[in-house]
Amino acid sequence: MLVALMLLPTACAVGVGARDTSTWFQSEPTDLDVSGVPQRSKILASDGSTIATFYYQNRIDVRIDQVSPIARRAVLAIEDSRFYEHGALDSKGTLRALASNLGSGEVQQGGSGITQQYVKNLLLTQAESQEQAQAAKELSAARKIRELRYAVAMERRFSKDEIFRRYLNIAYYGDGAYGIEAAARHYYDKPAAKLDLNEAATLAGVIRYPYAYDPTRYPGRAKERRNVVLQRMADLGWIDGATAAATAAQDLGLDLHETPNGCVTSKAPFFCDYVQREILTNPVFGATPKARERLLKRGGLTIHTTLDWQTQKAAQRAVDSHVPRRNSAGKAAAEALVEPGTGEIKGLVVDRQLGSNKVRGKTWINFAADASHGSSIGMQAGSTFKAFTLAAALEDDMPFGTRIMAPRRFTPTGYRNCKGERVGDPSSSLRNSADGEGGRMFSLTTGTQHSVNTFFLALQREVGLCETVKMAERLGMKQANGKPMEQYASFTLGFNPVSPLRLAAAYAAFGARGEYCAPIAIKRITDAQGKRVKVPSAGCEQVLDKGVADAVNHVLRGVITRGTARGMGIGRPAAGKTGTVDNFSAAWFAGYTPDLAAAVWVGDPRGGYRYPMDSLCMNGTCYGAVFGATIPAPIWQDSMAGALAGRSATPFHQPPSRYFSKGSGEDKINIPDVRGMKLSAAISRLRAAGFRADVGRQVESDRYEKGTVAEMEPGPGSAEPGETVTLRVSKGKPDIPDFPEPTPGPGDPPLPTPGFPTPGFPTPGFPRPAE
Repeated sequence: MLVALMLLPTACAVGVGARDTSTWFQSEPTDLDVSGVPQRSKILASDGSTIATFYYQNRIDVRIDQVSPIARRAVLAIEDSRFYEHGALDSKGTLRALASNLGSGEVQQGGSGITQQYVKNLLLTQAESQEQAQAAKELSAARKIRELRYAVAMERRFSKDEIFRRYLNIAYYGDGAYGIEAAARHYYDKPAAKLDLNEAATLAGVIRYPYAYDPTRYPGRAKERRNVVLQRMADLGWIDGATAAATAAQDLGLDLHETPNGCVTSKAPFFCDYVQREILTNPVFGATPKARERLLKRGGLTIHTTLDWQTQKAAQRAVDSHVPRRNSAGKAAAEALVEPGTGEIKGLVVDRQLGSNKVRGKTWINFAADASHGSSIGMQAGSTFKAFTLAAALEDDMPFGTRIMAPRRFTPTGYRNCKGERVGDPSSSLRNSADGEGGRMFSLTTGTQHSVNTFFLALQREVGLCETVKMAERLGMKQANGKPMEQYASFTLGFNPVSPLRLAAAYAAFGARGEYCAPIAIKRITDAQGKRVKVPSAGCEQVLDKGVADAVNHVLRGVITRGTARGMGIGRPAAGKTGTVDNFSAAWFAGYTPDLAAAVWVGDPRGGYRYPMDSLCMNGTCYGAVFGATIPAPIWQDSMAGALAGRSATPFHQPPSRYFSKGSGEDKINIPDVRGMKLSAAISRLRAAGFRADVGRQVESDRYEKGTVAEMEPGPGSAEPGETVTLRVSKGKPDIPDFPEPTPGPGDPPLPTPGFPTPGFPTPGFPRPAE
C-alpha cells in the first residue's frame, strides 16, 4: 500500500491504478543483473610480487567478516540503523517521502535505506555509456520506481548480511577509493578488518557525499561529519558518550597510500604493457575489444606472469648502461629474453620510461615487441637471419667443412620464392658488409664466424630461398606487423622488419635442440571468484631435428669464440650471431645458452637510415661505425651474465659425426713444435694455438731429456683448429748393458787390435790373405 501511494502521482498520470501498480512492482524484474562489481586486476611476477594494478574503479571485494565490527556498526548507524529490522523499504523513511511526494505532485524524496542505496550504486556501476550513467543518477520518478522495485527483488534474493556486504564493497569513499577495503588501504594503509573507531567513523561519514566529505580535500568537513557519525552511534547506544567525545577530539589520523593504475609507474613497464596488450588484443580473452577491456579493468583478475626479476633487472641495467635513456645521440635499445623449451618471456626492456615521446627519455612504443603488443613496426634484423640459412643447409646434411667461394660482389640471380617465381635482380650487385669479408673460399663454419654476406647469398642459392624462408617460419618468424615475411634474394641478409622478441624466441629454439615455443608472458589467470581463466599456451613443437639444432649450436658457438663476437663470452657455453644493417642504420646481437636466449636491438627511433650509426658519439664516448659486436653484443653479455648468475650452466650437445665428414670447417693453422718442452708447458702452448692435447705412453729418447715431450702426433705442420695432438714424454735414453772385456783362453787366437788386421779375420779395407 505504501508503495502504491508513493507512486500514485506517476501511476495516475499514465492511467494505471494503485492495485495494478503494486502487483507490477512486486513481480521479479527480468533485467536485474547482480553480477560482481568492478574490481581491480593485478599482474604478478613469477615470484608473486606485484608488477602493476589495473582498475576501472579501485576496489577489492571482501567478505563481511573481513570488515571490523566497529566499521560495520558505524556505517549502519549513519546510513540505515534499522536495516536488519525492516524489509526492502523502511516504512518511516517511506512515509516521509510519501508526504513530500503527495504535497508536490512528483517524486522528490525516497526513504533510501542500504538496500536501495546498493541498487542505485549497482546501476551506476554497471553503466557503460554516458547515457546509462545519466539515467542512473537522474532525479525522476522512473528512476525511483526502478530502484524500489529492484530493492524488493534484492531482499527476496539475498540475506541481509549479503546485501550489507555488497553495499560495503560497492560504495564510493572518495579520492578514487571504491569499497571499504580499498578505502581502508588508501586512507589508513591497513585492511578493513583492522579499522578502529576513529577510522571507521571517518569512512562511514564519507559515503553519503564522497566529494564533499573527501578527507584529503576537505579535512575540516570530514572531521565534522565523522563527529556526526560518532554522536549517532552514541545516541543508538552502540558506544558510550565518553568514548564518542574522546574520539571526536582526535585528528583524522590519515596515512595515505596510493594504488598505481596501469603500467606507467611499474618497475617493468614494457613487460607490463606487453601483458596488458595481450589481454586487450587476444580473442581468447573476449570476442570484442570492449569485452576484453571490461575483463581486464573490471574482472578482479590475478594475472600470474613469467617475469623473472633477476633477468629483468639485469637486462634493464645493461641497456641503460650502454644506451642511456636520455643519451645525446637520441639512440635507443631494446632486449627480449626468452627461456628455451618453455617460451616464457623472462625479461622485456627498453632504454626508456613508458610515456609520451614528447618528453625526452620516454616512449609509448615497445621496441622489443611486435606491433600488436607495442605499436612497433619492427626493425631490419641484418645478419642475424643468416642463422636460418645455416640451419637449412645443415638440415640438408651439409658438412661443416663444405666450402663455397664468396666473391667480393654477388649478382643475386637463380632464386625462386615459395610460389616458384623467380626473384632477384641481374643488374644489381650485393657486397659484403663491414663486419664480413670475401674474395676467397669459406666453409659453413668460417663463413658464419666471419658473417660473409656473399657466402650466405651463395649458400642460400644452394639450399633454396624457399627452404630458408620456411626454416625461419618454422621458428616463428614473421614481420613485426604480423604479415608473412617478404621473399627476395637478400632474405638471408635480414631485410625483413622483425621484433627482438620473435628473434629471441627463434634462437631459443636452437637452445632447446629444435623445439620451438611461441613466446608467452602469462602463465595462468584467476578471476575474482578464484576460477581459472583460459590463457594462450606456448604450443611447443619439435620443428627441427635435435642433431641439426646441435650442429647449428656448434657453428654459432664459434661466432663468440673466434668470429665477429669474439670476446663476448659469459663464462659458460653460449652461441650467437651479430647483425649489422645496411648503412649502419641498426645493429643487433642474438645469442643464447640452453637456459636462456636474448636478442638485442640498437638503433634510432627517428629512423635508422636518416640517423645512421656510421660515426656514433654518445654521451662523450665515440664508437665510430657501430656493428653488432660494438654495442648490442656487450648489452647481451652483461644482461645474460647477470640473469644467469648463481645458476648452474647447462652444456650444449655434441653434433652428429656426419657433419665432420669434411673436417671441422675451421681454417688450417700451424701446429707449434712443442718437442723438448715440459709437458705442462707443451699442453698450454697447444691450447693457446687452438688445439687439444692428449698424453700417450712414455717413450725412450736419445735426443730429448727425461720428462720433456719427445714425440707429437700429428707432428708440426698445418691442421684444423680443435684437432687433438697426442704427446709422448721421454723417459730418458735407452739402457745399454756393460759387458766385461773378453780374455783369450789357451789355444784361442789373439784379440784383434783396432785398426790393424788380424790373421784369419778379414778387416774392412784390407784384402783377404791368399790361401
